[in-house]
Amino acid sequence: HFVSGLEFDLATSLVGQPLVRQQVMKGVREFLENPNPVKPLVMSFHGSTGTGKTFVSSMLIRYLFQRGLQSPYVHHFSPIVHFPHAEQIEQYKESLKRWIQGNLTNCGRSAFLFDEMDKMHPGLIDVIIPFLGPSWVVYGTNYRKAIFIFISNAGGEQINNVTLALWRARKDREEISLQDLEPAISKAVFENPQSGFWKSGIINEHLIDFVVPFLPLKHHHVKQCVVSELVQQGLEVRPGVVQEVADSIPYFPEEERLFSSTGCKTVASRISFFF
Repeated sequence: HFVSGLEFDLATSLVGQPLVRQQVMKGVREFLENPNPVKPLVMSFHGSTGTGKTFVSSMLIRYLFQRGLQSPYVHHFSPIVHFPHAEQIEQYKESLKRWIQGNLTNCGRSAFLFDEMDKMHPGLIDVIIPFLGPSWVVYGTNYRKAIFIFISNAGGEQINNVTLALWRARKDREEISLQDLEPAISKAVFENPQSGFWKSGIINEHLIDFVVPFLPLKHHHVKQCVVSELVQQGLEVRPGVVQEVADSIPYFPEEERLFSSTGCKTVASRISFFF
């Protein structure tokens, strides 16, 4: 029941992300149908601003936990808030490890979201490696029912470039495959000294089960976002307003103006200008 609800929601309210739908559903379905998973579910979301990364992770959490992001079993980390100072990295490592261990001891079916992985100090995330792998018993507890989601803008530019190149080669958005994008994401995310995954054992030991690329959004996707936002705010959906809001957003590349530079991110704030 849960899985079909999530699938329906992804199909109806997430715009322009066929690959995301496919990857997330595959991951969640396999993981939840398995009473004894070998390892936790580990997904890494990549794409530029406003393409739906936070939206999808919140949706997923809403389906998995009764109180969604408010659930005591959902833990959300942001490097800027939780790990701001490079010189305190050893303390952060210690507390992050203890925090995850303690929470998994309370409830094996916990979720951990790591936001803005591109801003994470390299090396810090590796303390969670023991919790991600297929080891049967780590520190005396079974951790294989947990879910870890990493979110980052890293790789976004590369995903955008590949999508643009494929568009120029007349390849339809729905035909873009994970294989088209994976090499570019790897390079940007996993081989980049600025990235939180730099030289990380998480990558070397292949602990990420699903790399989930979010594609840049086109003008008609932005229009869909405008419509849903109007409906959500209880405002009248007027075609003229929808068009104007969508037109007011910056698009790239300059000559073709194909993809929204901010995805759907600024839609809500722009609507207020028209009402």
